[in-house]
Amino acid sequence: MSFFEQQQNNIKLLKGFIILLFLSCLATRFNFCLSNLSNIPFTLKTLPFKGNLSFDEISLNKVSKDFGNRYQYYPMAVLNPKSVSDISTTIKHIWQMGHSSYLTVAARGHGHSLQGQSQTHGGIVINMESLMLPEMQIHVGNSSYVDVSGGELWINILHETLRYGLAPRSWTDYLHLTVGGTLSNAGVSGQAFKHGPQISNVQQLEIVTGTGDVLNCSKEQNEELFHSVLGGLGQFGIITRARILLEPAPTMVKWIRVLYSDFAAFTRDQERLISEENAFDYIEGFVIINRTGLLNNWRSSFNPQDPVQASHFNSDGKTLFCLELAKYFNFEQIDIVNQEVERHLSQLNYIPSTLFLTEVTYVDFLDRVHVSEVKLRSKGLWDVPHPWLNLFIPQSKIHSFAENVFGNILTQTSNGPVLIYPVNKSKWDNRSSVVTPNEDIFYLVAFLTSAVPSSNGTDGLEHILSQNKRILEYCERENLGVKQYLPHYNTQEEWRVHFGNKWEAFKQRKFDYDPFTILAPGQRIFQKTITTS
Repeated sequence: MSFFEQQQNNIKLLKGFIILLFLSCLATRFNFCLSNLSNIPFTLKTLPFKGNLSFDEISLNKVSKDFGNRYQYYPMAVLNPKSVSDISTTIKHIWQMGHSSYLTVAARGHGHSLQGQSQTHGGIVINMESLMLPEMQIHVGNSSYVDVSGGELWINILHETLRYGLAPRSWTDYLHLTVGGTLSNAGVSGQAFKHGPQISNVQQLEIVTGTGDVLNCSKEQNEELFHSVLGGLGQFGIITRARILLEPAPTMVKWIRVLYSDFAAFTRDQERLISEENAFDYIEGFVIINRTGLLNNWRSSFNPQDPVQASHFNSDGKTLFCLELAKYFNFEQIDIVNQEVERHLSQLNYIPSTLFLTEVTYVDFLDRVHVSEVKLRSKGLWDVPHPWLNLFIPQSKIHSFAENVFGNILTQTSNGPVLIYPVNKSKWDNRSSVVTPNEDIFYLVAFLTSAVPSSNGTDGLEHILSQNKRILEYCERENLGVKQYLPHYNTQEEWRVHFGNKWEAFKQRKFDYDPFTILAPGQRIFQKTITTS
């Protein structure tokens, strides 16, 4: 072997030694971490589950995304519980590890969170829809109610309670959501002015706290936990069972839409209607900006009262406000209901040629958004980013908000509905964790926009996020007293401002019910503290 060849071999040996030394250092440095990663799944696998833990890539990938389709965090495992004890055992096991464990737990219903709230990075996602409890228990009496699993979908509750001629009083616009998911936020729709949000229509809850304890709570039992969990963003416990108030269900709905060009007249009529007893059962509204052929599009589902006048109406280049109303009835009441609706409509100041009406079944009305979902899925437009922004606006500020937002910021047709309607604060329980403006009436304004993938235009994600940012900056700059619904913040200081005078109590409740910050890390309110010995 020549001197040159020997030198080349020495160099290769030296390189190999350096690589081995580097890998050895890495192994030593991360040995503790790697040991933990391998041990924790093993300890979890030894727990007595009726359901199962999934570690496979398909299961992990499925729960790493949500409806917002903007954030992706992979958990370590997915728990598919068959009983409440599966959930309790898991959380108690992590709690007993103390501050040395990095594991967190996120309860996931139908995955309709917007910004990763139902996700956890490296933790355990609980698939609440797999929770197997006894079938819905419906109690018929002077105060009818239904006991349901926290993982049950509202659409299933509707169909089951209708078998008894009953139904929940308050809904969300979309029914393919879980009970635990909506009650952890509030659950708001067009019935909220009359019955309050869904959290105002709950009698009792079963909760698994951050220590793994299973507790029943109500206004009479464990009262503080009861109010904390309602609208508590999953911070204090996982809702495994709920008792929901019911009312006699109608069979039909008279569904009405009218248009306004004057925002003051629009809000004046909305506020009048929510103050009247039994005028309508559902009151919402939405904003329409520069929408071509609007009334012609309505004809597929609604009938114009005056077809000739409606055909001459031009919506191009205009900002319009649609008042959407519904009156529930049974067949034998149709004549009386028609008279009542006509009387109430005669007192409103809408554009006369824009009155559209239809009659649909109660189920079809409540499940109306699902029809749109099916259409969007067929076109591949459902699983796209949804940079939604939901705000509660004080009544005293709604006009200045509308003037600036709809006049200066949102000036083009929105790729999704923009809802706007008032609710009565008296129907909300201030003891819950939800934060609302401090006025008797406040408005929900919801920008429910879908982003077109790969678009750099006004329907693209970056443009919509920039628009949302401008809206929030305007609200803050003008000190409008706005509160986010389905809130999302990046710092604890922002959360402190959001909760205002509720912050200290919220923080104390977190310490009481989830002292090791195990639950709902995706909300990004509290940071888990990890200590190593």
